[in-house]
Amino acid sequence: MTPVFAHGSLRLYLLSLLGESPRHGYELIQALSERFGGTYSPSAGTIYPRLAKLEEEGLVTKSTEGRKTVYAITDAGRAELAEREHELDAIEDEVTDSVRRLADEVRAGVDDAMRSLRADLASAAREAKRSPNVSEFTSTVRNARQAASASAREAEAVLNEFRQQLRTDLRSHAARGFIPDDVIPQLKLELARVRASVLESLSRR
Repeated sequence: MTPVFAHGSLRLYLLSLLGESPRHGYELIQALSERFGGTYSPSAGTIYPRLAKLEEEGLVTKSTEGRKTVYAITDAGRAELAEREHELDAIEDEVTDSVRRLADEVRAGVDDAMRSLRADLASAAREAKRSPNVSEFTSTVRNARQAASASAREAEAVLNEFRQQLRTDLRSHAARGFIPDDVIPQLKLELARVRASVLESLSRR
């Protein structure tokens, strides 16, 4: 996927979002995802280092509300926004172009997957017609289904193992009284990305 923001643009865009209202990190990720119509969702590893840099520069402050760390813009941050207002207009144009480009990429990916699926079905149909022994084709299909079932069971075993290991890790940290407020939102995002990646791989088969 091509870059969404030009160098330095995401930093300024985050500052503009905080200029609208104080937010915690996950809310900023959600806001960006909404601005891009769900075609782009930055990772926590992309957002938090930039927030830390903005804090170091005195452009934002952070405070704790319950289990959440909330970021708010400072007077210095608002002054920078005012000075760079023309750059924000250009960034909004970049976002519009990026949304259109990402949507085209998603659409092209879906079209490619559908073409591949139709080609696979047509190939299977031709093979079935050429086969002198229908039972042989049936056996091939049965074997393929059995192999797919075995793969599904193996995937379930992997997921169960991951679940048990992660549960142990979380309980261990909870027992020590420390689970950062961004862990669960980050977990949800990463799991959603893994699922999307697996579905994309399945659609190519």
